[in-house]
Amino acid sequence: MNSISLSELSLQIQEVLRLNFGAPVWIRAEISELRENYNGNCYLELIEKDENSETILAKSKATVWASTYRMLKPYFESSTGQPLCAGLNVLVAVSVEYHAVYGFSLNVRDINPTYTLGEMAAQRLKIIRQLEEDGVSDMNKLLSMPDLPQRVAIISSATAAGYDDFCDQLKQINSGFVFYTKLFQAVMQGNQAQDSIIAALEKIYEHIDLFDVVVIIRGGGATTDLACFDSYELALNCAQFPLPIIAGIGHQRDVSILDLIAHTSVKTPTAAAEFLISKFQLVQDDLMDITKNIQYEINRKLESEYRYLDQINLKIKHTLHNKVQNNSFQLDKLKDRLKGTVEIRMYKEKNRLMMLEKSIETHSPIFLLKHGYTITTINGKRMSTIQEAKSGMHVRTYVHDGDFESEITESKPNN
Repeated sequence: MNSISLSELSLQIQEVLRLNFGAPVWIRAEISELRENYNGNCYLELIEKDENSETILAKSKATVWASTYRMLKPYFESSTGQPLCAGLNVLVAVSVEYHAVYGFSLNVRDINPTYTLGEMAAQRLKIIRQLEEDGVSDMNKLLSMPDLPQRVAIISSATAAGYDDFCDQLKQINSGFVFYTKLFQAVMQGNQAQDSIIAALEKIYEHIDLFDVVVIIRGGGATTDLACFDSYELALNCAQFPLPIIAGIGHQRDVSILDLIAHTSVKTPTAAAEFLISKFQLVQDDLMDITKNIQYEINRKLESEYRYLDQINLKIKHTLHNKVQNNSFQLDKLKDRLKGTVEIRMYKEKNRLMMLEKSIETHSPIFLLKHGYTITTINGKRMSTIQEAKSGMHVRTYVHDGDFESEITESKPNN
């Protein structure tokens, strides 16, 4: 019986591979595992799955030596905007090798980022279509944005520059508006970002009655840091969240899936703060217009009353003139009586004018506030009956020189 040693078999296998795979081969595969070691080498596990059943059809270990990895990794990430990581479909050039001790292996020599970009675009489109099929892609956009979004839940990293920029912009002196903010800390990049942001949304939901809007912000950064915002699970949770979501994730590239499903999307955290301030400015402008209209009506009514008095004076003068011409004798006799009548009439008319002016003045909101009256609102709406007051509610009371917030501890209707 003819036989050969194990080392001889290994040499034969090496020779067969050398003859058939002397040059690198381009292969398509998915990275199922990726590990870097302290020497700078990268160790991969490449797999191929059946498109229909997800069954693994092939699996192989692969190595990217440090000298190649130092150039290949930044080239791939700058080209795709995506970190080289597990779960990606890649097109790589590999040399096929066999070692007598370590067995079969692939050494990665090159990578084609264009292939991965196509796969990423297809996956992104797949997620968008899935959200549309689920009927949730526009759910958050259909929510009504409050006229005064004053109570703001923020999802961000506490140490992020974008978070500081957002808060500083809200506190700008020239706005004069007051916002109540609460930070829900989350990881805003990397593999943990999706679960961390979803967890923050769940915490906000537990106290949803305390907030008007949710703002998701992070400062600028590398494009590779923003892949988490193209996540289906994150998009699904944001789309179905019952408060309007404002996304300001600090990017200048194409919009993320989070931008597409959020109620409002802006480029930066500062822009998110400016959006909230603009809502207050719109209400302020409306109030100024209402005040101008009220003042205009007051002036118009006063002018009308003055014209009415002028007409009365003209009539009186005309009557007197006729009486003088027709009967000077009767004028002398009625002089004192007419004079008294005129004075009484003038006094009454002037008194009527003064009362009208006083009535107009005392019915204006500014007068009421200056004389001790107050206006109380619940959630931005004027409170007009004790039935609206519930224990634990926060109300805002306006006086002539400002406003303050208080909590209802007890309400007593009149018997």
